[in-house]
Amino acid sequence: MKIRALFAGLVAATFSMIALAQAPVVIKFSHVVAADTPKGKASEFFAKRANELTKGRAKVEVYANSSLYKDKEELEALQMGAVHMLAPSLSKFGPLGVKEFEVFDFPYIFDDTTALHKVTQGPIGASLLAKLEPKGIKGLAFWDNGFKSFSANTPIRTPADLKGKKMRIQSSKVLEEEYRTLGALPQVMAFSEVYQALQTGVVDGTDNPHSNLYTQKMHEVQKHMTITDHNYLGYAVVVNKKFWDGLPPELRAQLELAMKEATTYANTIAQEENDAALDGVRKSGKTAIYVPTKEEKLAFKKAMAPVHLKMADRVGKELLQSIYKETGFDPTKL
Repeated sequence: MKIRALFAGLVAATFSMIALAQAPVVIKFSHVVAADTPKGKASEFFAKRANELTKGRAKVEVYANSSLYKDKEELEALQMGAVHMLAPSLSKFGPLGVKEFEVFDFPYIFDDTTALHKVTQGPIGASLLAKLEPKGIKGLAFWDNGFKSFSANTPIRTPADLKGKKMRIQSSKVLEEEYRTLGALPQVMAFSEVYQALQTGVVDGTDNPHSNLYTQKMHEVQKHMTITDHNYLGYAVVVNKKFWDGLPPELRAQLELAMKEATTYANTIAQEENDAALDGVRKSGKTAIYVPTKEEKLAFKKAMAPVHLKMADRVGKELLQSIYKETGFDPTKL
């Protein structure tokens, strides 16, 4: 009887170990925007391809719209291992101590996505992601969202129209300086709190790519919007480094392929999604959309140009010059 019991125990333990070995690796992917934004759709695309390429060995669970962690919580949660993967906006890495990422907040530094991708998809982008590793974070990719437009309850036709306005921003010293240069009052606030703050008048306005403004219904509480394209908003897809390095090499390679495909998808749909969102805002009839003339847009560029000089030391003059070289932008010639 003892031998039978021992044998039965060994069999049970064996099946338990097999079941454990076959259990999928769960990857919790948290982000703060809506599921129907470029980032939201790209994260779902990644989850689907990860499952397909790993044949179910990896299961990506996507938590959208700050349902798991808010702006200020998510990076700490990643470092602690409470969540495995994030796609924070690039401004978020400044407060973490990697202030070089705030170079993406410099006004009008990228004329278009062609200029942008020379940086994010080249050696400069790779070197920036590598700077996250001492923080216990592994950078996997850059995902586009788009370029920002101003919104407020009064028209914004000139830089002077922003003077004295309380404007919501992400936590970024460069963005703070940008708004102060315009005479506005920057208010750092979590993304999930912006709609209510606009609705109640805690802030007067904000800036967003069109998809963020529309999916968060901010157009319902903002009467005016001006297509200035003054700042870029993008994301870095990052994972907890210890978790990532601990994955079996074959599984990690499959996930890297899924991420490569998801990045192509994200950067392809970003412009389409923003164009569709802008059309949605227009059709809602709730927000008047103004497109500046070439001369009016140049006035915004000139008004914000001093930010480049003032904040060069913040991100490093060498980094800034290397980006100017790639993009052809020169703030001194505006």
